[in-house]
Amino acid sequence: MPISKTDIKKDGKQQYRVRVNYTTNDGKHKQIERTAYGLAEAKDIETKLLNEYVGNTSANTKMTVRELYDEYIEVKKYEVRQSTFEKSNRELRMYVLPYLGNERIDKLNSKILQQWKIEIDKKPLSITTKKNKYKTLRALLNYAVKMEYLSKNPLLAVGNFKDVYFKPTDEKIHYYTEEQFKKYIQAAEEYASSHNTLTEWGYYVFFYIAYFTGMRKGEINALKWSDIDDNIIHIRRSVSQKTKGNSIFETPPKNKSSMRDLQMPLPLKSVLEAHKSRQMQTEGFNINYRVCGGIKCLSDTAIDMHNRIYSKNAGIDRIRVHDFRHSHASLLCNEGINIQEIARRLGHSDIQTTWNTYAHLYPREEERAIAILNKIKI
Repeated sequence: MPISKTDIKKDGKQQYRVRVNYTTNDGKHKQIERTAYGLAEAKDIETKLLNEYVGNTSANTKMTVRELYDEYIEVKKYEVRQSTFEKSNRELRMYVLPYLGNERIDKLNSKILQQWKIEIDKKPLSITTKKNKYKTLRALLNYAVKMEYLSKNPLLAVGNFKDVYFKPTDEKIHYYTEEQFKKYIQAAEEYASSHNTLTEWGYYVFFYIAYFTGMRKGEINALKWSDIDDNIIHIRRSVSQKTKGNSIFETPPKNKSSMRDLQMPLPLKSVLEAHKSRQMQTEGFNINYRVCGGIKCLSDTAIDMHNRIYSKNAGIDRIRVHDFRHSHASLLCNEGINIQEIARRLGHSDIQTTWNTYAHLYPREEERAIAILNKIKI
């Protein structure tokens, strides 16, 4: 039975929400909820509720997927980032409940779940997207196993979606070379200069930061002047603009490794100093102003629009905003910078992720290796 933290504290004690699901004698599924302060009290309440409402009955074995979803999603909202929660919730509502919502979880079998896969396979989705739907359903059923509603996850027997066509292991990534970026950022500067507003200069600065640091879009948008100390950028926050009911939702960065300090190169430091001077002329300016947006963040749609304008004016192919992160990494790879330092700069939690993505960009070492071996005298 789930015991979950809330964001409330009282007299120094953490508040917990205790929920117990049970089945009445007439087969109806019910849930009872209580709050407690301190984990010990929460566990005591859980035991009492179990004894009172569940006893020796086989509670929850007749629960439907929709009822499991209702419980799971309530717990999930306190355990993951807001954007992650909303993505999971959206995928369950769109790709799981319409097909499996009325199925009892104890009746789920390979035939039912294989039919679900067939229905998802009919949709015009990429293989990666389909695999993500599978992972979302797997997580839901793993929760049922964790709560002892099921003895095992029946989805594992049917397996994930598979691509019937061979694809190279190294998918092509898109990025700007140094020369391409120079054309791009010159076009961006000319555009900002012709309009000459703080907001327009903010878009120019946004892409400058993206290329020279490899920061994520949310990290750049969240950046405040208080996060910059001389020539060091302290990455301590991120923002999401896709959360329901919130135009801006500020969170910590993606993971522990994303909390990082980056030394600024001189070109970036110069651009930021000039932009700060512009913002300081604004009445009410303070160090909590967003570096690119000022009082508020730049909007995602406007960033995409400016990316299109800049690339068109520069006469080069457009890449995604996220590809500026690839551009930063690619530049360093081609100069032979240690993969571990690149992973640190990007804020990757697993260096293998960095290696799998960028290893093929490193200069070929075969000739140098052969030259070394040729020197061996036998």
